[in-house]
Amino acid sequence: MFREQSPPITTFRLSNKSNSMMPKTLSSLFRVAVLLLALPAAAFAQKAPYDVFPKADPPYYRVRYEASTKPGELTFAANFTVWIPQGVKTLRGVVVHQHGCGEGSCKSGLTGAFDLHWQALAKKHDCALLGPSYEQPGGADCQMWCDPRNGSDAAFQKCLVDLGKKSGHPELAKVPWALWGHSGGGHWAGGMVLLHPERIAAAWLRSGVPLLKPNPKRPTIKAHKLPDAALRVPIMCNPGTKEGVTVKDGRFSMVWPANEVFFYGVRSKGGLIGVSVDPFSAHECGNQRYFAIPWLDACLSIRLPKVSGKPLNAMPTGDAWLASPTGFKAVPAVKFTGDPLKAAWLPNAALARGWMQYVKDTAVTDTTPPPAPTNLRINGNTLSWNAEADLQSGLARFIIERDGKPLANLPKEGKNRFGRPLFQNLQYSDTPTQPLVPMHFTDTKAQPGKKHTYRVIAVNTVGLKSKPAATTVAAGGDR
Repeated sequence: MFREQSPPITTFRLSNKSNSMMPKTLSSLFRVAVLLLALPAAAFAQKAPYDVFPKADPPYYRVRYEASTKPGELTFAANFTVWIPQGVKTLRGVVVHQHGCGEGSCKSGLTGAFDLHWQALAKKHDCALLGPSYEQPGGADCQMWCDPRNGSDAAFQKCLVDLGKKSGHPELAKVPWALWGHSGGGHWAGGMVLLHPERIAAAWLRSGVPLLKPNPKRPTIKAHKLPDAALRVPIMCNPGTKEGVTVKDGRFSMVWPANEVFFYGVRSKGGLIGVSVDPFSAHECGNQRYFAIPWLDACLSIRLPKVSGKPLNAMPTGDAWLASPTGFKAVPAVKFTGDPLKAAWLPNAALARGWMQYVKDTAVTDTTPPPAPTNLRINGNTLSWNAEADLQSGLARFIIERDGKPLANLPKEGKNRFGRPLFQNLQYSDTPTQPLVPMHFTDTKAQPGKKHTYRVIAVNTVGLKSKPAATTVAAGGDR
């Protein structure tokens, strides 16, 4: 059904002497054979903008499938990269970070598995982190991949089998899924909930949802059926306020009306679905990760079985809180005075408090510092280290100290035009920019021959600092 990308073909130049040893006809046939062998590489090579992406050396693994011309199969090539937490013996699940529609968003999926913040979520629960990238050409119909029934469901499940073999974790093919999707990726993630509710621990739908009934204004989009099992999957709809909530016109003004229809369709039947309106954004992802990751963390903590291979645990409902879908205040379900089947559903008090902070100004409280950097080392006057992101608030920057005094911030000025500044920066679809930012710093002012003591401190996006990395003493200026 799917064909992985062929390895690069090395072309060898034949000498005249070698050719002279062959009969003319055989020589011609040989050249034709070489030409035919070379054709697949040209025909199936990745094209811009999908030809630039980080290497996938362990603990990263990658597979790529070519486009198919068969009816019902995926008509776009697809690239899947997975990150496996080091030291995990048996995976318990996979967190899927699914980009949206269009070349820019599809290209952004190439770095999804390299995001340190999403890796922190996956690692906590012994999960893999998967970043798909569907190679949608400019102007092509996004429905050909964001509707899972058009081949992306099958490609996704095949990649789990193939990546499981590559990584030495065959259980990857059978573990539960936690889905995050943006725009068309939200459409895809919601569609997967409706197709495979028994596999899904939770789903966060950023600015995109599937249809539950036909929309005459969008006849090319096929509606889904709502199975009873999907009502037991925690779902969060996450539109931006400028997508039709408070701003009623513009390119993305129909996002909230579509979310509304989906939300009430699921909630009216008792589904465990909520709405978190981003108070600042339009279609860009903004600061949603600072509530999306804690929300998925809570769902995974409850739903993942302790023993891999067992069914998902049921989501408890006794501690639920409710709120108006576009409101700012949540209350315990027993104190809610409106129609509960028209109210946004929140699993418990802790998430309800986070929800109220997020929908107000996205300033979700975090009182825990990030993990300390590790493996600080020096080569000449260049420092390198390893670090993990803070689960709640990610990783904003590093402070470099020399001899007990601040030396530099890395980066000097944090970037992210869509939200809080981050060490890795962010693209429109919530993935790191390329090239990936390395964790190293060169002390250009170190005095030759003088020994210096260096420390590296991680800082999260709310300003909390880690403990310093282990002290390293080095001769400054050595090269």
